[in-house]
Amino acid sequence: MSYQLHDIVQLKKDHPCKKSSFWEITRMGVDIKLKCLGCGSSVMLERIEFEKRLKKIIKKSETTQ
Repeated sequence: MSYQLHDIVQLKKDHPCKKSSFWEITRMGVDIKLKCLGCGSSVMLERIEFEKRLKKIIKKSETTQ
């Protein structure tokens, strides 16, 4: 799957807050930083770990790169 900055994604497991199962990609590099759209908390995952946990891309970002 191809993903980019500010995409909304869904992971295989929900966040413990149970408010939302969707995440926004806020930083990309060796690590991927995600922000929970339910409670606003952030988490960083290694790119390989993120790709294992990624279920699907919900909404592509509006920016073109």
